Amino acid sequence: MSKQAKRKQKPELIHWRLYVVVGLVCLLFVSLIGRAAYIQIIEPEKLRHESDMRTLRTTSREVQRGLITDRNGEMLAVSVPVRAVWADPKQVHDKNGFADMRRWQALADVLHEPVDAILERVKSNPKKRFTYLKRQVTPGVADYIGQLKLPGVFLKSESRRYYPAGEIAAQLIGITNIDDIGIEGIENTYNSWLTGTPSKQKVRKSRDGHVVERLDIVQEGESPNDLVLSIDQRIQQLAYRELKRATEMNRATSGSVVVLDVHTGEVLAMVNTPSYNPNAREKLKPYRMRNRAMTDTYEPGSVIKPFVVAAALEAGTIKQDEVIKTYPGLMRIGGKIVRDSRYYGDMSLAEILVHSSNVGMTKIALSMPVQQLLGYLQSVGLGNYSGINLAGESAGLIHDRRRWSEFERATLSFGYGLTVTPLQLARMYAVLGSKGVLYPVSILKLKQKPQGEQVISPAVAQSVMHMLVGVTQKGGTATQAHIDGYPTAGKTGTARKAVAGGYGDDYVAQFAGVAPVNDPRLAIVVVINEPKGDKYYGGDVAAPVYAAVMSGALQMLNVEPMTAKAQVQLAGIPRSAE
Repeated sequence: MSKQAKRKQKPELIHWRLYVVVGLVCLLFVSLIGRAAYIQIIEPEKLRHESDMRTLRTTSREVQRGLITDRNGEMLAVSVPVRAVWADPKQVHDKNGFADMRRWQALADVLHEPVDAILERVKSNPKKRFTYLKRQVTPGVADYIGQLKLPGVFLKSESRRYYPAGEIAAQLIGITNIDDIGIEGIENTYNSWLTGTPSKQKVRKSRDGHVVERLDIVQEGESPNDLVLSIDQRIQQLAYRELKRATEMNRATSGSVVVLDVHTGEVLAMVNTPSYNPNAREKLKPYRMRNRAMTDTYEPGSVIKPFVVAAALEAGTIKQDEVIKTYPGLMRIGGKIVRDSRYYGDMSLAEILVHSSNVGMTKIALSMPVQQLLGYLQSVGLGNYSGINLAGESAGLIHDRRRWSEFERATLSFGYGLTVTPLQLARMYAVLGSKGVLYPVSILKLKQKPQGEQVISPAVAQSVMHMLVGVTQKGGTATQAHIDGYPTAGKTGTARKAVAGGYGDDYVAQFAGVAPVNDPRLAIVVVINEPKGDKYYGGDVAAPVYAAVMSGALQMLNVEPMTAKAQVQLAGIPRSAE
């Protein structure tokens, strides 16, 4: 080997390669710096937007619906916390959520749903991000579902309305739908007052869904308001119990009871049968939801007679001490006959009301112009809304026409040819108890006495009221409405129901009254619709309900009963004077 071959060669530096590498590194750094500058200085909004899309969320605070209570604080409607079960179908598919079908079967069992129906909702659209599996499940069921740990199945908070009074106040209070929005009764009328508004806040969430930063308030919420009703739950329960018993015993189609405070117009009770349980709606029928006390109208029959007498007294066409001849117990008017149940002879105004004489009432009605009588009836509340301000109230019907035959005027005097609601009748009788003052009806508890309108002179109102005392005493048409210690001024009514072409064989039995006469406190109207059997008169069917409700209500309100001596003195007051 030559010496030249053994010589160690030194590496030579290639300058151009070094320059290339350094240049590339410098170019890379310049590009990174330029890109960073472009992103952060020239166009930063795009990435901020992308970041916000992934992390910014708006959350809202759940707001419970306001309470509904009676005048004494008893709960009538309250919201209870429940949970909703929902699924994210995309997440279920991405996480292989169908691997263990036993968990899905357990979910279906606890929800009382077919497992195939639940799986169909989740599998039908794998890209869908939300579907309800069950609404308003109890906290216990929700805890069980949480322990199943099904991928893509979640729980969220919501509320459900619960009604402690159940069927007793169902039509009056109403109900909410599954989204907690009032759809019937007071729940519907005062929905915005009871609902409130949830507050909304913008937050930043981490990838796992936890809040890492609270940013600002998007919307200030409003707290829901509670509602205090004029209803006295004790009286409401008593009225419903007695009404239900009467409708069942008499096999009636329906019934209503209204209790009013004569001095304020507040509704202390309003009940109807048949009713329903608002907490169990699986077999709910629409006809049971109607608040018949203010939606259904009837021809009032004889309960209207006291106001015809009052109209004639106000008009001056008859006098308080006048005696009216009813011989021979019937009248022929325009080819038709008006008759009494029997011949009563010559009668005073009080006796005409006590015996409910159609002949006597006809002569009183014909003594005044028909328009004057109609105007008077309208002034005491017929054909007008009561002021209760609940959806569905009927105003009743009073025909307004120029020509009336004498027979039509006669039938008008004993309650045919016009229609009223039980609520309107109760308001009218409350006028007698309030010395002729008409108050608007209120379903809310009032803080002060409302402004009323004097529609009947105090003397006439008291005179007519005392005439009605004899109705519940021996010889009257409603002895079963008599209450020991609480003298009642009341009137029965038994009206045939109109059908196509005339009147059928069904009746509406009614009793309306005010008590106690010496110091009126309550006005009560009882309506029993289509009683079946031998008994269908108001004095036999409706009067016992009135007596039970009025007696119990006055005792609940601590109204002192009259002594025997005071009752004798009251009975001695001339019916045509006061």
